[in-house]
Amino acid sequence: MQTNSLLQEVITTLKGNKILLCPLNWGLGHATRCVPIVNALIQAGKEVVVAADGFALEFLKQEFPHLQTIKFSGMQVEYSNSDSQNKILAKNIPYFIKSIATEHKQLQKIVAQHHINTVISDNRFGLWHKHIETVYITHQLLVKMPPELKFAERFVWHIHRRIISKYNHCWIPDVSGKDNLSGDLSHLYPLPKNAAFVGWLSRFQQQPQDSSKTSPYEVVALLSGPEPQRSILEQKLVNYLQRSLFPSLIVRGIPSKITDKMKIANIDLISHINTQELQQLIVNAPTVICRSGYSTLMDLMTLGKKAVLIPTPGQTEQEYLAENLKEKGFKILLQNEL
Repeated sequence: MQTNSLLQEVITTLKGNKILLCPLNWGLGHATRCVPIVNALIQAGKEVVVAADGFALEFLKQEFPHLQTIKFSGMQVEYSNSDSQNKILAKNIPYFIKSIATEHKQLQKIVAQHHINTVISDNRFGLWHKHIETVYITHQLLVKMPPELKFAERFVWHIHRRIISKYNHCWIPDVSGKDNLSGDLSHLYPLPKNAAFVGWLSRFQQQPQDSSKTSPYEVVALLSGPEPQRSILEQKLVNYLQRSLFPSLIVRGIPSKITDKMKIANIDLISHINTQELQQLIVNAPTVICRSGYSTLMDLMTLGKKAVLIPTPGQTEQEYLAENLKEKGFKILLQNEL
């Protein structure tokens, strides 16, 4: 499926020439799906400034070393060690509200100082602006609630819709119709008036698979997401893959200036791999294991690759997306089964 035309179409409607791109630093997914956006903006002759923090900023620096970058701290999140994230997220609601207000104030200064014309926010709630054009990116217009809070799901949807209404545009990284990937998350309720589907946003390029190429690894595992769940899954996968004896690779999802490598028995671990190398590893690997994060799923669908999905425990969105893909040939492995 070709989706670049949808993205190119919405980019042609942007009024500004100097674009501030601000992904959420909540795992790498929000940053990786910004890669095709940056490429399309550059192709359209726009000047792009990246404003982010943490792994998201480091990743985009590596992908686009020629771009101006600004350290722009946003909402920080740390998951619970348990199989439910409800308590820790509820406990952090006052902090989240304060973070939204803080980043909104910081945005005013950045816009004025760097003469920004348009702001593109990937899931950062506070980056609307009264005087310039703003774009909000989300695939999750409906936030899936756990069973005990299901009664609040529509109320939360209304709150999110109010946030979306503060922006000029809402870009949904999916397609409409039966081939959609997000399911209820963006298709259950009527869309906001400012919303448009922009197709799957993947850093990878669609290409025919070369069956003559073989992989040195039987299993390639991809890690991402907030701590401590990223580290918990890493340790569980090390134990699990050691028992299998298959030559395996774990890509730890920790981008840095220096790439760390280590070996444990039959497993190679590497902190980060560039996009081109990672694409080849995924395409050629007999088995791919990963979280069911939405950006990872867009990458897999773009490459036409099935995977074993391990939803982050208690992360209702990932649990829903994994179940939704079972009928398309994906397998689910629960973290506590490792």
